Amino acid sequence: MEALLLFAVFMLLLLLGIPIGTALGVAGVLTLCLFDLGSGLIGPDFVSGMASFPLLAIPFFVLAGVILEQAGLAAKIARLFELLVGRATGGLAIVAVLTCMFWGALSGSGPATTAAVGLILISPMLRHGYDKDFAGATVADAASLSIIIPPSIAFIIYGTITGISVSRLFIAGILPGIFMGTGIIATAWIVSKRRGYRGAEARGSIQEILSALRESFWALLSPVIILGGIYTGIFTPTEAAVVAVFYSLFIAAVVYRTVTLRKLVKMLVDATVTTAVILFIVVFAGIFSLAATRLGLTDSIATWITQVSPNALVIVLLVNVLLLILGMFLDAISISYLLLPILMPVLKQFDMDPLGYGVIFITALAIGQITPPVGVNLFTAANLLDSSVDRLSRRVLPFLVVNVVLLLALSLFPQISLFLPQLIASK
Repeated sequence: MEALLLFAVFMLLLLLGIPIGTALGVAGVLTLCLFDLGSGLIGPDFVSGMASFPLLAIPFFVLAGVILEQAGLAAKIARLFELLVGRATGGLAIVAVLTCMFWGALSGSGPATTAAVGLILISPMLRHGYDKDFAGATVADAASLSIIIPPSIAFIIYGTITGISVSRLFIAGILPGIFMGTGIIATAWIVSKRRGYRGAEARGSIQEILSALRESFWALLSPVIILGGIYTGIFTPTEAAVVAVFYSLFIAAVVYRTVTLRKLVKMLVDATVTTAVILFIVVFAGIFSLAATRLGLTDSIATWITQVSPNALVIVLLVNVLLLILGMFLDAISISYLLLPILMPVLKQFDMDPLGYGVIFITALAIGQITPPVGVNLFTAANLLDSSVDRLSRRVLPFLVVNVVLLLALSLFPQISLFLPQLIASK
């Protein structure tokens, strides 16, 4: 009865159009209070949900991404890739994917990357004859790599919940991110080949490329400084986020001189709003998870999962299907708080490496950013294009198929994710 109320209230609020964070919080608080499951724990759990050192990285990475976006660095990076690709088949689509991959190493957020890159590249794609919805679908799918390629907000959340080193998770996400990006580029090229889509202009001269490289040099240096400092142990991911903010301000204010006091205030407001939305979901998803734990649901479901099959791979594949289904309705943070308390005992039971599984888990959540009806990247791209999510959903289907195949490959061969962490650990 208690469990039924918990999920019934949550689903009813979602159907009524209530925001996910509010729906999770109301369902959790109501269940804890009505059935006397420990209402006194709500306050401490609310505070502890935010009082985490790794989570402190989120507002700083968000602010760094906002500053770099306002400084116009995405346009400089895109220009460099345009000159390198030239009029190759699907050139502008490939530029969009490469720019999203690089911007993902700065923002860590799928919707933010969709907005930043979409504003710059969708218009040129339309001018050169690209289908509007294909352009939006390409950017939306490539932007989903932002939660796989480090620094990733999703990896920070995963590390906070599971206790796995965020630095090691960042390292583990590098090769899978490149792997997925290559698959998206191949898909964009095949579709572009069939439809005759090309690049913007002839390949740039050496002088033009060097000039664009000089213009984008400081932007290209950003992930080297941020991620290099983490991997070499100079600073933690949270400290790296603070470094990212100071570096971004230096670039924007001193190098490119694109930041005024008024713009800085707007950046702070934008970053605060985005961070507030993320942490709002974090704390209320934590309360929902607390209610599920107090009801004994997490242990019961974990026990049931272990009895489905003695084969670890079968369990991983079944959970992947569940994640893809949940990704149609919930955001990555909510799914993490709902499922990870259940999955961690299962991983231990099957002796699976939580580091390698973390990449599989986050990759499945990344796919959820382009699956309707709640595909956040699709919504962002649709708003930029003044189109509909339904139209973009049809164009994103080839990318979705390839992404699922690549998710299967990561599930079958976790060594892809573990190679770099093991290599660094051996030195």
